[in-house]
Amino acid sequence: MTKKITLAAVGVVAALALTSCSAGGDDGPSTELNVYAWADEIPQSVFDAFTEETGITVNVDNFDSNETMISKLAAGNSGYDIVEPSQYAVQQLVGQELLEPLDHERIEGFDGIAEKFVNPSYDPDNQYSVPWVWGTTGLLYNETCTGGEEITSWKSLFDDKWSGKINMLDNMLASYIAGLQVNGYDADSTDETEIAEATDSLIEQKPLLAGYNSTNYGELVANGDVCISEAWGGTSTAKIVAENDDVHYVLPEEGGSLWVDGLSIAKGAPHTDAAYQFINFLLRPEIAAMATNDGGLASANADAQEHVDDQGLLANAAVYASDEQVANADFIVDPGSAMSFYQDGWTRVKAS
Repeated sequence: MTKKITLAAVGVVAALALTSCSAGGDDGPSTELNVYAWADEIPQSVFDAFTEETGITVNVDNFDSNETMISKLAAGNSGYDIVEPSQYAVQQLVGQELLEPLDHERIEGFDGIAEKFVNPSYDPDNQYSVPWVWGTTGLLYNETCTGGEEITSWKSLFDDKWSGKINMLDNMLASYIAGLQVNGYDADSTDETEIAEATDSLIEQKPLLAGYNSTNYGELVANGDVCISEAWGGTSTAKIVAENDDVHYVLPEEGGSLWVDGLSIAKGAPHTDAAYQFINFLLRPEIAAMATNDGGLASANADAQEHVDDQGLLANAAVYASDEQVANADFIVDPGSAMSFYQDGWTRVKAS
């Protein structure tokens, strides 16, 4: 899976009514649950196990971007109970009052969540979201192509030593992660001067690039067509790393970044009782481990690692970066009004 870090303007679209939105909530035992989630991030095996245990039928719709999900909820009367926003989308949904605040008295097992995802900057005290899966943005390199040199810093993406053998993700905020951190700034900066300096660095870097590519960059690295690429962690990158001993994925020493997809309750959810049952079910370590065992993604539940079947996934940095690296990584959050600085800068980069 590649996680796109887009923050396009959210437009309101017509709501598509669910066929199974009968009353439930806390008025009595729920018989169904309506979920709106990223495709395959909550494996079907999880839904099946939940239904088998509780008798609650789960109706699942998938979205392909946070913007699509936000627009659906903003249109009103979505009928969804559980939604799965990424970190910056939580901020936007809260700002639009589209999520219910969580009643932590009704949540069991939250103490298993890894420390990095407790009380995060994008959702203080986890008031609106329970972290489910996570991933990173870092560096992918081929050590044969680099002559055995270990790549550990964003600086390599700006080094003319690798001219013509460098790839950048064709994504505005992803590119600015490297542009900002290589200058010593946080990846979630909203400072106009810092963003301008990052823009200048990206413009200076551009002649060194083989290109901007967010699709098959992993294959290019594996084949040696490029030596180093900015990369998203996740299942596709993890597969390339697992299949090729020369290819490595690392978070740079400057930090890299994290994305997190979590479980939230939609405003006006018709089946809140079932929603809390589902959240508690997914917080069980053995169930949380199914995100890795059946979905190939890192679970935000630290206790889940004891239940991961393939220990190779725990050792694969494209799935589970080390605790030390994760602690140093930045969350990418909603830049708010500073988005215009990024957009203006990115226009300059692409035009250069």
